[in-house]
This record gives sequence, structure tokens and C-alpha cells, in this order.
Amino acid sequence: MAFLAGPRLLDWASSPPHLQFNKFVLTGYRPASSGSGCLRSLFYLHNELGNIYTHGSVLYHLFMCHQGGSPVYTRLLALDMCGVCLVNTLGALPIIHCTLACRPWLRPAALVAYTMLSGVAGWRALTAPSTSARLRAFGWQAGARLLVFGARGVGLGSGAPGSLPCYLRMDALALLGGLVNVARLPERWGPGRFDYWGNSHQIMHLLSVGSILQLHAGVVPDLLWVAHHACPPD
Repeated sequence: MAFLAGPRLLDWASSPPHLQFNKFVLTGYRPASSGSGCLRSLFYLHNELGNIYTHGSVLYHLFMCHQGGSPVYTRLLALDMCGVCLVNTLGALPIIHCTLACRPWLRPAALVAYTMLSGVAGWRALTAPSTSARLRAFGWQAGARLLVFGARGVGLGSGAPGSLPCYLRMDALALLGGLVNVARLPERWGPGRFDYWGNSHQIMHLLSVGSILQLHAGVVPDLLWVAHHACPPD
């Protein structure tokens, strides 16, 4: 995957201030690069290579070292947060749709309410000053999903029998990934040892992939259940 000779990499202290967000990753920072230089970094080893290849939206990690500096980085981070918010929003809507399939009077209101809540959460994430604040912003969406899961768990909602455990694993993996990223583990325990591989952000990406797979494993049978199930008469 990394087979080109890259430029001389920087240490944490020499990297631009807007890229000094993890003081436990000590080396491997790319110098400020043009757009083509950022693209070239797909093919040499640096401390964002693992993040690029484990991320569903690669633009943030690929171009964060762009020579445009902090303004470009801020726009890339905002784009990345929009992607996270969209995944959280669009992933939950079919869950709500299926859970309230037999409550047509409540379902539209719940879908609209969750969409509006997601807009607020997305804005709070975009304006958050830190990683932990961004995690708390998305916690509003997680709390709303837990209410939906609880309704299903106590029999107030509907859906395929095996889908709810998938959804619980989905949010558990997402939460674990967020906490690992905020805590900067394991690099906090060994600064410099995880600069290139195995650091918290890469772990979060992998857990996010697992979370999305659990969403898929739950939504597909849910939608099939809705398509073939007749709700009991009122």
C-alpha cells in the first residue's frame, strides 16, 4: 500500500498547530502539501495512512495537511462531521420506521422529531471546540435511539425478532469507538509507539465499520418483516 518515497516527515512539535490535536502521536506528520502532494500521500507511509484506508470518507484525513492551512482543515472537519451526522440520521430512520410500523399515527411525528434532533446535533458537532464535545453532541441522537430500542424491547414497537440485538451492538460499538478516540488509547499509554498503526483513531474507524455492519444486519430483516407482516387490527 505504501510504496513511494515520501517527503521528510515532521514530529508533533514541528507540525502545524491545527494538526496538533493528539500529543501522544509524536512522529510521522506530513508537511504542508499541494492537492497533488496530498494525493501522493496515499502511497507512502505516514501517521494518517491507516486512517485514510480505514475511513469511509477519506477527504478529511487525506487533505488535512493541505497547504491552505487551518481554513482548509476547518472546512474538511466540518465536511467529516456532516458525514457522521448523515450516517447517524439516515441509519436510524429505517429503524424508527420499522419499530413504529403498526403505529402509523406516531411514526411520522417520530421521524420528523429525530430528523430535527439530528439537525441540532449536527450543528452542535460542527461548532464543538473539542473531540469530547463532538461526542457529546452526537449523544443526543444516541439517546433518542435508545428510547426507540426501549419501546421495542418492552413490546411497544414492532420489527424482526433478531434485529434489536443488532441495533444494541451497533450503538455499543459506536460508543466504544468514540470513547477510545476521546481517551486517546492506547497511544496515551505509550506515546510514540502507535504513531503509524493501532492508534485510537484507527480503532474508532474499525469499530465504526463494525457498527455499520450491525446496522445492516438489523435493518435488512426489519424491512423484510415490515414488507410481509400484517399489523393487528386496532
